[in-house]
Amino acid sequence: MKADTSSTDAEDARRWSRVLYRYKQPHTGRGFVEIAITLVPFILFWAAAALALHYGYWTGLLLAVPAAAFLVRMFMIQHDCGHGSFVSSRSGNDWIGRFIGVLTLTPYDFWKRTHNLHHANSGSLERRGFGDVSTLTVSEYKALGRFGRLKYRLYRNPVVMFGLGPVYVFLLQHRLPVGFMKQGWKPWLSTMSTNAGIVLAAGAVIWFTGVGAFLAIHLSATLLAGAAGIWLFYVQHQFEHTLWDREKDWNWHEAALQGSSHYRLPSILRWLTANIGMHHVHHLSSRIPYYRLPDVLGDHPELKDINTLSLMDSVRCVRLVLWDEENRRLVSFKDAGAMA
Repeated sequence: MKADTSSTDAEDARRWSRVLYRYKQPHTGRGFVEIAITLVPFILFWAAAALALHYGYWTGLLLAVPAAAFLVRMFMIQHDCGHGSFVSSRSGNDWIGRFIGVLTLTPYDFWKRTHNLHHANSGSLERRGFGDVSTLTVSEYKALGRFGRLKYRLYRNPVVMFGLGPVYVFLLQHRLPVGFMKQGWKPWLSTMSTNAGIVLAAGAVIWFTGVGAFLAIHLSATLLAGAAGIWLFYVQHQFEHTLWDREKDWNWHEAALQGSSHYRLPSILRWLTANIGMHHVHHLSSRIPYYRLPDVLGDHPELKDINTLSLMDSVRCVRLVLWDEENRRLVSFKDAGAMA
């Protein structure tokens, strides 16, 4: 894992934000090409999996894996729509995002609101709780009772985070946003509209393939894609030299650039995840379409070495669970215990 020290102050981050402004313009034609080369393979793999189920259950499930990979890419298109960066029209972004939300089981308008809150407040210790992975400081964790520590340890357990997490988020939380009643009626309208769309789409697919095939394929693809999505979101902010600050010291530009990783994935994974690994650039300028992020790093190679993570680095990040305010880094439970 590598932490860059050449662009750590807020003024440097603001300068980069100004430099990146010229990459913000999306191209509608390119956007529709991106949809076509993602949606068509997803449908084909889904159909192939449904046909394969007649010849063997495990063969069908095996073909659900590439379907899940393209579902991840569909979600990334929905993600860009939420930032208004996929096509040039605001309404176009919103309606594309709502359509994809039926496939990804993600209510677009509800998710868009919580995700933009995450972007606005990322790295602020006083504004945790919206669209991020819950992270306690060492002192907060030590102040908990035995039951509170057990709950946090369970939550941060990889089996719970990446195994049960997708089940909870995509099958429960996105179906009924009970925890967001204070946000008014809009989260409920978004969720119920998406639920209605899912019922109609599922009914049509079940009519042709049967309920067993639908559940086996789409449920498997959704949970696999959900686990991958949670993993990506996790490593984008949960690395040793990320950045958290108290409100008096917090700066949005610095938190965006230094609190987000550059996850260097192999080319095929980078394509399937729509360049989301270039997360430090994305957070600093979220209106840049994902298909223009490689242009940014090509034109400004000095950005490549900020907070880089390899695949092996990312695996090691799973043990980092608490923010050490004194040493300004994420630490493990073992490290926190040694501090005592």
